[in-house]
Amino acid sequence: MKLGIVSDLHCNIDGLDRALEAMGPIEALLCLGDSIYEYSFSNPVIRRLRELDALTILGNHEEIFLGASGTRARSRPDIDPSLLDWLAGQPHRRELGIGGKRILMVHSTPWEPRGAYIIPTSSQLERFAEADADIVLYGHTHQQVVRRVGRVLVVNPGSAGEGRDPRNGRQLSCAVLDTATEEVVVHDFPAQPIDRQATPG
Repeated sequence: MKLGIVSDLHCNIDGLDRALEAMGPIEALLCLGDSIYEYSFSNPVIRRLRELDALTILGNHEEIFLGASGTRARSRPDIDPSLLDWLAGQPHRRELGIGGKRILMVHSTPWEPRGAYIIPTSSQLERFAEADADIVLYGHTHQQVVRRVGRVLVVNPGSAGEGRDPRNGRQLSCAVLDTATEEVVVHDFPAQPIDRQATPG
């Protein structure tokens, strides 16, 4: 099965749509959290994820928005309540079984407390080998990782919403994982200016 992987969309519908175009035919879309940005919500991004039945998890930006400090932001009249409810119903992690492979989706780390930024040069990346999974997918850092740590294949697709990875010129990116071969193809594409306040749509 070919899985399309995006993360850290940060209200960027153009980035998501161009990631979908770059990935080509996929059998499922996975979103690794931070689909929104701080106190901004994007009807177009969440609608697209819902339309595509994307397997989605929550990141730290959703935790802020959906928590006590986000009460005022959630009350904005331009937010589609059905989309807000859909997002609020997503978990912080998912464990998938596909083709005999155990795939773990997390936003930052497989261990608690979550939230650390595990960049490609971090020694803590070795801790991913402790995960009870064959493949671990994570985001949060906006920096790409495709590496086998022990017996675990670790994949970070970078960000399809806000490029921060100096190694690809701060372009946006996404990834496609073939679960049968465990081949990972990362796609880079240029970033476009976005208006995160543009909730309507």
